[in-house]
Amino acid sequence: MQWRGRRGSRNIEDRRTQSRMSGGKTMRLGGGGLGVLAIVVVGYFLGVDLTPLLEGGPQGSVTQQSGPLSEREKSMGDFVSVTLADTEDVWQGIFKQQLGKTYHPVTLVLFSGVTRSACGNASGATGPFYCPGDKRVYLDTAFFDTLSQQLGAKGDFAAAYVVAHEVAHHVQDELGILSKVNELRAQGSEAQSNALSVRIELQADCFAGIWARAAQDQIGAVEPGDIAEAMNAAARIGDDTLQREAGRVPMPDSFTHGSSVQRQRWFQSGYRSGDLRQCDTFSVRNL
Repeated sequence: MQWRGRRGSRNIEDRRTQSRMSGGKTMRLGGGGLGVLAIVVVGYFLGVDLTPLLEGGPQGSVTQQSGPLSEREKSMGDFVSVTLADTEDVWQGIFKQQLGKTYHPVTLVLFSGVTRSACGNASGATGPFYCPGDKRVYLDTAFFDTLSQQLGAKGDFAAAYVVAHEVAHHVQDELGILSKVNELRAQGSEAQSNALSVRIELQADCFAGIWARAAQDQIGAVEPGDIAEAMNAAARIGDDTLQREAGRVPMPDSFTHGSSVQRQRWFQSGYRSGDLRQCDTFSVRNL
């Protein structure tokens, strides 16, 4: 991905030099007998705060002042800023051309360790997420190392796909989709809520595909192999793949983001079409 030396976004709130929570928590292997990595991985991508599975809880934590950012952290911050700027350019154009509306960019919060959001604490266990309560995306850039080294989703465009996916939830919020779906989820059973969650997440994948196509055609940021990196990332973070990696039999009723095949399919649909109408995951029977 061509990103160095390009415009960064002004909508970055960098909290990485603020105080952070840390401490000597130990992992309790309960229930399904998940390993440390498996528990953290499931937390990253299911959007579930798994810190209750850490023995000792807040009692074992202390507040420490973080030191200066490393060169790696600075580079990752710059990368996220440029990627966010690209999403701003793309979605402003799409809103104007396809909808005749104005896009209001999202603010992205960079943090290390733990930080507060209107949706509760953001931490390494929750992973990247969009909070509609304060209209912010929360991201610990250390997650990119987990994505590459432990999940096998290597490459800067795999990381860009993650950013684009979270920004896509803000796009859904701008379109009024997210609030309506969350209302329905609150009224239904757990299985119904999960099924709606899958559709909202697959639509975000499709929107990320639309962004990728525009980043290629309009911005010229996409290099050979980048789309393959995004497709590999989509496969690596499918619910079925994550559950297998956690030593469990995949259970579709528990899926909240979609299978690997589904995530790839909808990203590709957005990439190939560049059309919001092709991302209507709510009107199709078979995802």
